[in-house]
Amino acid sequence: MKGLELSELYYREHGAPMIEEHFPHLAGRIAVGLSGEGSECLGYDDDVSADHDFEPSFCMWLTDDDYSEYALPLTRAYNSLPRTFMGYARTNTTPTGGARRGALSIGDHYRRFLGSPSYPVSSAHWLAIPEHALAAAVSGRVFRDDLGEFSKIRAVLSAGYPEDVRLKKLASCLIVAHQAGAYNYPRCLAHGENGAAQLAVFAFVKNAIACVYLLNNKYMPFYKWVYRGMRDLAVLPDLGEPLARLAETGNTPDDAAAKQETIAEICRSILSALHSEGLIKSAPLSLEQAAYDINGKIKDPSLRNESIFAGMIRE
Repeated sequence: MKGLELSELYYREHGAPMIEEHFPHLAGRIAVGLSGEGSECLGYDDDVSADHDFEPSFCMWLTDDDYSEYALPLTRAYNSLPRTFMGYARTNTTPTGGARRGALSIGDHYRRFLGSPSYPVSSAHWLAIPEHALAAAVSGRVFRDDLGEFSKIRAVLSAGYPEDVRLKKLASCLIVAHQAGAYNYPRCLAHGENGAAQLAVFAFVKNAIACVYLLNNKYMPFYKWVYRGMRDLAVLPDLGEPLARLAETGNTPDDAAAKQETIAEICRSILSALHSEGLIKSAPLSLEQAAYDINGKIKDPSLRNESIFAGMIRE
């Protein structure tokens, strides 16, 4: 049983009748679904996921005015729903609404991920939001939203980054991946700094993965799920295996030689994909050159002229 399926079944059987019976005047104003943090919202949950935060529950998103007036009675009614469902138990929300489930303000929900009650309107705001927060903001499923206020914001976010922002982030991740993998990794090895060499590998892996997500115009999820999420992507899904191998292996002379070849192969694959997607005219010799080429394609001059590192991964 997947968490999204469990949530929707619980809402259909118990939540919808509760809302219709006790809050008929709100039935067409409450957006209902499951979204936010957690593997169940991404659809990545499995048997291991059921050991915590896995329960029959759902979110009820209200406008700020409706939330101010009805959060308390709606939360009480939500807490009165059956404590178990299909063999799973659930917990109460707080009296004024749960942080992740139950009655929630639309503005507060998005503010938790975006730092504002709605979608970003500037490049600077887009660049400031951690990738995993954007992934959480568009995760899950909306079961009902007659009013459309919640879904209107979600639709803008779900479309992915504005193109100039995507290009800036690509340029940043490409140049960091180049510096870490092609330059700093072999230099750290030459200095005998194996620990630093491994950190360079991790930086290459993280930024190469970010490049793959950006090529697909998808938000990179929380680090636990980046490899799982790559398997569902259309562009370069097969890079997950060699990228994982880089992070898993050590730096003996044989391992290091193999890792440098793997890094080179991954770079070639990314450059080829950039060319296939029309982001560069011809495959340059390095990710660094591709980064500058892509940065030059940004239409907004103020964003184009910002540091090429302005789009680095946000934690």
